[in-house]
Amino acid sequence: MIIGSVIDSDNNEKRISISSETLKKYISKGFSVQIEKDYGKHSNISNEEFERLGAKISDKDNIYKTSDIIIKIACPNDSEISLIKNGSVLIGSFFPYLNKDKINKLLKKNIKIFSLELLPRITRAQSMDVLSSQANLAGYKAVIDSVYEFNRAVPMMMTAAGTVTPAKFFVIGAGVAGLQAIATAKRLGGVVSATDVRLASKEQVESLGGKFVFAESSKNLETSGGYAKELDADDKRKQEELLKNTIKNQDIVICTALIPGKKAPRILTEEMVKSMKSGSVICDLAVEQGGNSAFSEVDKITVINGVKIIGYKNFPSRISESASILFAKNIFNFLEIIYDKNQNKLEINENDEIIKAVYINKEIN
Repeated sequence: MIIGSVIDSDNNEKRISISSETLKKYISKGFSVQIEKDYGKHSNISNEEFERLGAKISDKDNIYKTSDIIIKIACPNDSEISLIKNGSVLIGSFFPYLNKDKINKLLKKNIKIFSLELLPRITRAQSMDVLSSQANLAGYKAVIDSVYEFNRAVPMMMTAAGTVTPAKFFVIGAGVAGLQAIATAKRLGGVVSATDVRLASKEQVESLGGKFVFAESSKNLETSGGYAKELDADDKRKQEELLKNTIKNQDIVICTALIPGKKAPRILTEEMVKSMKSGSVICDLAVEQGGNSAFSEVDKITVINGVKIIGYKNFPSRISESASILFAKNIFNFLEIIYDKNQNKLEINENDEIIKAVYINKEIN
Protein backbone atom coordinates (compact mmCIF):
# COMPACT_ATOMS: atom_id res chain seq x y z
CA MET A 1 0.00 0.00 0.00
CA ILE A 2 1.17 3.52 -0.80
CA ILE A 3 1.11 6.30 1.80
CA GLY A 4 1.38 9.85 0.46
CA SER A 5 1.79 13.25 2.08
CA VAL A 6 2.24 16.74 0.62
CA ILE A 7 3.21 20.21 1.79
CA ASP A 8 0.12 22.01 3.06
CA SER A 9 -1.42 24.51 0.64
CA ASP A 10 -1.65 27.13 3.44
CA ASN A 11 1.71 28.94 3.42
CA ASN A 12 1.36 29.61 7.16
CA GLU A 13 1.21 25.89 7.89
CA LYS A 14 4.76 24.64 8.48
CA ARG A 15 3.95 21.28 10.06
CA ILE A 16 4.20 17.91 8.33
CA SER A 17 2.53 14.60 9.17
CA ILE A 18 5.36 12.14 8.46
CA SER A 19 8.55 12.42 10.52
CA SER A 20 11.86 10.58 10.14
CA GLU A 21 10.83 8.26 12.97
CA THR A 22 7.40 7.39 11.58
CA LEU A 23 8.76 7.03 8.03
CA LYS A 24 11.07 4.27 9.23
CA LYS A 25 8.15 2.56 10.93
CA TYR A 26 5.94 2.74 7.84
CA ILE A 27 8.71 1.27 5.68
CA SER A 28 9.32 -1.54 8.19
CA LYS A 29 5.62 -2.43 8.05
CA GLY A 30 5.75 -2.81 4.27
CA PHE A 31 4.25 0.51 3.17
CA SER A 32 5.62 2.52 0.27
CA VAL A 33 5.85 6.21 1.17
CA GLN A 34 5.89 9.15 -1.23
CA ILE A 35 6.27 12.80 -0.30
CA GLU A 36 6.59 16.12 -2.06
CA LYS A 37 9.97 17.76 -2.71
CA ASP A 38 11.15 19.92 0.25
CA TYR A 39 8.49 18.29 2.42
CA GLY A 40 10.70 18.43 5.53
CA LYS A 41 12.10 21.93 4.98
CA HIS A 42 10.55 23.43 8.14
CA SER A 43 11.40 20.37 10.24
CA ASN A 44 15.08 20.35 9.27
CA ILE A 45 14.81 17.11 7.29
CA SER A 46 16.38 17.20 3.83
CA ASN A 47 15.09 15.46 0.71
CA GLU A 48 18.23 13.30 0.83
CA GLU A 49 17.50 12.22 4.41
CA PHE A 50 13.94 11.22 3.54
CA GLU A 51 15.17 9.29 0.49
CA ARG A 52 17.86 7.56 2.55
CA LEU A 53 15.16 6.37 4.94
CA GLY A 54 13.11 4.94 2.08
CA ALA A 55 10.71 7.67 0.91
CA LYS A 56 10.14 8.47 -2.75
CA ILE A 57 10.11 12.14 -3.76
CA SER A 58 7.26 12.90 -6.16
CA ASP A 59 5.10 15.81 -7.31
CA LYS A 60 1.85 16.76 -5.57
CA ASP A 61 -0.47 15.71 -8.41
CA ASN A 62 1.06 12.24 -8.66
CA ILE A 63 0.96 11.73 -4.89
CA TYR A 64 -2.76 12.50 -4.76
CA LYS A 65 -3.57 10.39 -7.80
CA THR A 66 -1.63 7.26 -6.79
CA SER A 67 -1.65 7.05 -2.98
CA ASP A 68 -3.93 4.59 -1.19
CA ILE A 69 -3.62 6.56 2.07
CA ILE A 70 -3.18 10.34 2.23
CA ILE A 71 -1.88 11.74 5.52
CA LYS A 72 -2.45 15.45 5.96
CA ILE A 73 -2.42 18.17 8.59
CA ALA A 74 -5.55 20.04 7.48
CA CYS A 75 -8.53 19.62 5.17
CA PRO A 76 -7.58 19.56 1.46
CA ASN A 77 -8.77 22.43 -0.72
CA ASP A 78 -11.03 22.01 -3.76
CA SER A 79 -8.20 21.60 -6.28
CA GLU A 80 -6.59 18.93 -4.10
CA ILE A 81 -9.90 17.11 -3.68
CA SER A 82 -10.21 16.81 -7.46
CA LEU A 83 -6.86 14.98 -7.55
CA ILE A 84 -7.34 12.51 -4.70
CA LYS A 85 -7.86 8.96 -5.90
CA ASN A 86 -11.41 7.63 -5.57
CA GLY A 87 -11.78 5.14 -2.74
CA SER A 88 -8.58 6.16 -0.96
CA VAL A 89 -8.16 6.91 2.76
CA LEU A 90 -7.61 10.37 4.20
CA ILE A 91 -6.25 10.82 7.74
CA GLY A 92 -5.60 14.09 9.56
CA SER A 93 -7.40 16.83 11.47
CA PHE A 94 -10.19 18.22 9.29
CA PHE A 95 -12.81 19.87 11.54
CA PRO A 96 -15.71 18.60 9.41
CA TYR A 97 -18.37 21.01 10.69
CA LEU A 98 -16.18 23.94 9.65
CA ASN A 99 -15.47 22.31 6.25
CA LYS A 100 -18.83 20.78 5.33
CA ASP A 101 -18.65 21.40 1.59
CA LYS A 102 -15.15 19.94 1.26
CA ILE A 103 -16.01 16.89 3.36
CA ASN A 104 -19.11 16.20 1.28
CA LYS A 105 -17.08 16.46 -1.94
CA LEU A 106 -14.61 13.93 -0.56
CA LEU A 107 -17.42 11.55 0.39
CA LYS A 108 -18.80 11.72 -3.16
CA LYS A 109 -15.47 10.25 -4.29
CA ASN A 110 -15.94 7.39 -1.81
CA ILE A 111 -12.96 8.59 0.22
CA LYS A 112 -12.74 7.19 3.75
CA ILE A 113 -12.13 10.15 6.06
CA PHE A 114 -10.67 9.88 9.57
CA SER A 115 -10.53 13.21 11.44
CA LEU A 116 -8.51 12.73 14.63
CA GLU A 117 -9.58 15.86 16.50
CA LEU A 118 -12.85 13.95 17.06
CA LEU A 119 -11.15 11.25 19.15
CA PRO A 120 -12.94 10.32 22.38
CA ARG A 121 -11.17 11.28 25.58
CA ILE A 122 -10.35 7.74 26.70
CA THR A 123 -7.08 6.21 27.83
CA ARG A 124 -6.67 4.05 24.71
CA ALA A 125 -6.89 7.11 22.46
CA GLN A 126 -4.31 9.25 24.26
CA SER A 127 -1.40 8.28 22.00
CA MET A 128 -3.44 9.42 18.96
CA ASP A 129 -4.77 12.65 20.45
CA VAL A 130 -3.70 15.37 18.00
CA LEU A 131 -5.59 18.08 19.91
CA SER A 132 -3.66 17.43 23.12
CA SER A 133 -0.24 17.06 21.52
CA GLN A 134 -0.62 20.29 19.55
CA ALA A 135 -2.33 22.25 22.34
CA ASN A 136 0.52 21.35 24.67
CA LEU A 137 3.02 23.00 22.33
CA ALA A 138 0.67 25.93 21.68
CA GLY A 139 0.57 26.70 25.41
CA TYR A 140 4.35 26.65 25.58
CA LYS A 141 4.86 28.80 22.50
CA ALA A 142 2.21 31.32 23.61
CA VAL A 143 4.26 32.06 26.72
CA ILE A 144 7.52 32.30 24.76
CA ASP A 145 6.00 34.69 22.20
CA SER A 146 4.39 36.79 24.95
CA VAL A 147 7.67 37.11 26.84
CA TYR A 148 9.38 38.14 23.59
CA GLU A 149 6.88 41.02 23.23
CA PHE A 150 7.10 41.94 26.92
CA ASN A 151 9.59 44.72 27.56
CA ARG A 152 10.68 43.55 31.01
CA ALA A 153 12.49 40.66 32.65
CA VAL A 154 10.26 37.81 33.85
CA PRO A 155 11.91 36.45 37.02
CA MET A 156 12.68 38.33 40.21
CA MET A 157 16.25 39.66 40.13
CA MET A 158 17.99 41.05 43.18
CA THR A 159 20.92 43.28 42.28
CA ALA A 160 23.10 45.88 43.97
CA ALA A 161 21.16 48.50 42.01
CA GLY A 162 17.81 47.26 43.25
CA THR A 163 15.25 44.50 42.78
CA VAL A 164 13.42 43.60 39.59
CA THR A 165 9.95 42.33 40.49
CA PRO A 166 8.70 39.16 38.74
CA ALA A 167 6.16 39.36 35.93
CA LYS A 168 2.59 38.40 36.74
CA PHE A 169 0.97 35.87 34.40
CA PHE A 170 -2.73 35.09 34.26
CA VAL A 171 -3.87 32.04 32.28
CA ILE A 172 -7.51 31.80 31.21
CA GLY A 173 -8.54 28.18 30.69
CA ALA A 174 -6.78 25.28 32.38
CA GLY A 175 -6.99 22.68 29.65
CA VAL A 176 -3.92 21.16 27.99
CA ALA A 177 -2.69 24.47 26.50
CA GLY A 178 -3.41 26.40 29.69
CA LEU A 179 -1.62 23.94 31.95
CA GLN A 180 1.46 23.98 29.73
CA ALA A 181 1.35 27.79 29.73
CA ILE A 182 1.28 27.75 33.54
CA ALA A 183 4.21 25.32 33.71
CA THR A 184 6.27 27.33 31.20
CA ALA A 185 5.61 30.68 32.89
CA LYS A 186 6.60 29.19 36.26
CA ARG A 187 9.83 27.79 34.80
CA LEU A 188 10.67 31.27 33.52
CA GLY A 189 10.23 32.67 37.02
CA GLY A 190 6.86 34.36 36.68
CA VAL A 191 4.16 34.64 39.34
CA VAL A 192 1.29 32.66 37.85
CA SER A 193 -2.44 32.53 38.50
CA ALA A 194 -5.12 30.87 36.40
CA THR A 195 -8.87 30.54 36.11
CA ASP A 196 -11.28 28.00 34.67
CA VAL A 197 -15.01 27.49 35.09
CA ARG A 198 -14.31 23.86 36.00
CA LEU A 199 -13.54 23.54 39.71
CA ALA A 200 -11.80 20.22 38.94
CA SER A 201 -8.96 22.27 37.39
CA LYS A 202 -7.98 23.71 40.78
CA GLU A 203 -5.80 20.77 41.79
CA GLN A 204 -4.00 20.68 38.43
CA VAL A 205 -3.26 24.42 38.49
CA GLU A 206 -1.96 24.30 42.04
CA SER A 207 0.18 21.22 41.35
CA LEU A 208 2.07 23.32 38.79
CA GLY A 209 2.64 26.14 41.26
CA GLY A 210 -0.14 28.42 40.06
CA LYS A 211 -2.80 30.17 42.13
CA PHE A 212 -6.33 29.16 41.14
CA VAL A 213 -8.87 31.98 40.77
CA PHE A 214 -12.46 30.80 40.64
CA ALA A 215 -15.97 32.25 40.45
CA GLU A 216 -18.23 29.97 42.48
CA SER A 217 -21.15 28.30 40.72
CA SER A 218 -23.85 25.92 41.94
CA LYS A 219 -23.78 24.05 38.62
CA ASN A 220 -21.46 21.48 37.07
CA LEU A 221 -19.71 23.41 34.30
CA GLU A 222 -17.82 20.51 32.73
CA THR A 223 -19.05 18.41 29.80
CA SER A 224 -18.72 14.62 29.70
CA GLY A 225 -15.90 15.15 27.19
CA GLY A 226 -13.93 17.22 29.69
CA TYR A 227 -14.56 20.64 28.11
CA ALA A 228 -16.03 23.70 29.80
CA LYS A 229 -19.75 24.30 29.35
CA GLU A 230 -21.12 27.59 28.08
CA LEU A 231 -21.99 29.89 30.99
CA ASP A 232 -25.50 31.14 31.66
CA ALA A 233 -26.16 34.83 32.34
CA ASP A 234 -25.65 34.59 36.11
CA ASP A 235 -22.34 32.71 35.83
CA LYS A 236 -21.15 35.06 33.09
CA ARG A 237 -21.77 38.01 35.41
CA LYS A 238 -19.78 36.34 38.23
CA GLN A 239 -16.94 35.45 35.89
CA GLU A 240 -16.82 38.95 34.42
CA GLU A 241 -16.66 40.54 37.87
CA LEU A 242 -13.84 38.21 38.88
CA LEU A 243 -11.86 38.97 35.72
CA LYS A 244 -12.42 42.72 35.98
CA ASN A 245 -10.74 42.76 39.38
CA THR A 246 -7.93 40.41 38.32
CA ILE A 247 -6.90 41.47 34.81
CA LYS A 248 -5.92 45.05 35.63
CA ASN A 249 -3.08 43.82 37.88
CA GLN A 250 -1.54 41.38 35.37
CA ASP A 251 1.47 41.78 33.09
CA ILE A 252 0.84 38.89 30.68
CA VAL A 253 -2.52 37.21 30.02
CA ILE A 254 -2.72 33.93 28.06
CA CYS A 255 -6.21 33.12 26.72
CA THR A 256 -6.80 29.44 25.93
CA ALA A 257 -10.58 29.00 26.31
CA LEU A 258 -11.70 27.08 23.24
CA ILE A 259 -13.88 24.10 22.29
CA PRO A 260 -12.88 22.53 18.95
CA GLY A 261 -15.27 23.41 16.12
CA LYS A 262 -17.18 26.07 18.10
CA LYS A 263 -17.02 29.85 18.31
CA ALA A 264 -14.67 30.95 21.05
CA PRO A 265 -16.27 32.63 24.09
CA ARG A 266 -15.50 36.34 24.42
CA ILE A 267 -13.96 36.61 27.87
CA LEU A 268 -11.90 39.81 27.93
CA THR A 269 -14.02 42.88 27.23
CA GLU A 270 -12.76 46.16 25.78
CA GLU A 271 -13.00 47.66 29.26
CA MET A 272 -10.81 44.90 30.74
CA VAL A 273 -8.13 45.26 28.05
CA LYS A 274 -8.02 49.04 28.52
CA SER A 275 -7.71 48.60 32.30
CA MET A 276 -4.32 46.88 31.92
CA LYS A 277 -1.03 48.75 32.33
CA SER A 278 0.79 50.02 29.24
CA GLY A 279 3.42 47.43 28.29
CA SER A 280 1.21 44.49 29.25
CA VAL A 281 0.66 41.62 26.81
CA ILE A 282 -2.39 39.49 25.95
CA CYS A 283 -1.96 36.34 23.88
CA ASP A 284 -5.20 34.99 22.36
CA LEU A 285 -4.92 31.34 21.29
CA ALA A 286 -8.59 31.33 20.25
CA VAL A 287 -8.37 34.16 17.71
CA GLU A 288 -9.09 31.98 14.67
CA GLN A 289 -12.47 31.00 16.12
CA GLY A 290 -13.54 34.48 17.14
CA GLY A 291 -11.12 35.17 19.97
CA ASN A 292 -11.32 35.27 23.77
CA SER A 293 -10.14 38.87 23.87
CA ALA A 294 -11.52 42.11 22.51
CA PHE A 295 -9.27 43.72 19.88
CA SER A 296 -7.49 40.48 18.91
CA GLU A 297 -7.03 40.09 15.14
CA VAL A 298 -5.92 37.03 13.18
CA ASP A 299 -2.15 36.96 12.59
CA LYS A 300 -1.64 40.47 13.96
CA ILE A 301 -0.28 42.11 17.07
CA THR A 302 -2.72 44.90 17.93
CA VAL A 303 -1.73 47.67 20.33
CA ILE A 304 -4.43 49.33 22.47
CA ASN A 305 -3.34 51.98 25.00
CA GLY A 306 0.11 50.39 25.04
CA VAL A 307 -1.25 46.86 25.61
CA LYS A 308 -0.16 44.34 22.97
CA ILE A 309 -2.73 41.73 21.90
CA ILE A 310 -1.11 38.81 20.04
CA GLY A 311 -3.43 37.05 17.58
CA TYR A 312 -1.35 34.41 15.84
CA LYS A 313 -3.73 31.73 14.58
CA ASN A 314 -1.53 28.63 14.48
CA PHE A 315 0.85 28.39 17.42
CA PRO A 316 1.86 24.74 16.82
CA SER A 317 3.06 25.74 13.34
CA ARG A 318 5.28 28.37 14.96
CA ILE A 319 7.18 25.51 16.59
CA SER A 320 6.81 23.24 13.59
CA GLU A 321 9.61 20.73 14.11
CA SER A 322 8.41 19.60 17.54
CA ALA A 323 4.75 19.83 16.51
CA SER A 324 5.38 17.69 13.42
CA ILE A 325 7.12 14.97 15.43
CA LEU A 326 4.15 14.65 17.77
CA PHE A 327 1.47 14.95 15.06
CA ALA A 328 3.20 12.29 12.93
CA LYS A 329 3.33 9.92 15.90
CA ASN A 330 -0.38 10.49 16.61
CA ILE A 331 -1.20 9.57 12.99
CA PHE A 332 1.01 6.48 13.06
CA ASN A 333 -0.57 5.24 16.28
CA PHE A 334 -4.04 5.61 14.76
CA LEU A 335 -3.08 3.87 11.52
CA GLU A 336 -1.91 0.89 13.54
CA ILE A 337 -5.45 0.18 14.70
CA ILE A 338 -6.93 0.16 11.18
CA TYR A 339 -4.12 -1.65 9.32
CA ASP A 340 -3.88 -5.46 9.22
CA LYS A 341 -0.22 -6.16 8.46
CA ASN A 342 -0.77 -9.87 7.84
CA GLN A 343 -3.31 -9.24 5.10
CA ASN A 344 -1.72 -5.96 3.95
CA LYS A 345 -5.05 -4.15 4.01
CA LEU A 346 -7.11 -1.77 6.08
CA GLU A 347 -9.53 -3.31 8.55
CA ILE A 348 -12.07 -0.71 9.62
CA ASN A 349 -14.06 -1.95 12.59
CA GLU A 350 -16.88 0.59 12.89
CA ASN A 351 -17.88 -0.85 16.27
CA ASP A 352 -14.56 0.23 17.77
CA GLU A 353 -15.28 3.37 19.85
CA ILE A 354 -12.23 5.18 18.50
CA ILE A 355 -13.01 4.47 14.84
CA LYS A 356 -16.71 5.21 15.35
CA ALA A 357 -15.81 8.66 16.71
CA VAL A 358 -13.38 9.75 13.98
CA TYR A 359 -14.73 7.99 10.86
CA ILE A 360 -16.73 10.38 8.67
CA ASN A 361 -18.83 8.27 6.32
CA LYS A 362 -22.01 10.35 5.97
CA GLU A 363 -22.59 13.70 4.31
CA ILE A 364 -22.84 16.65 6.69
CA ASN A 365 -25.93 18.84 6.42
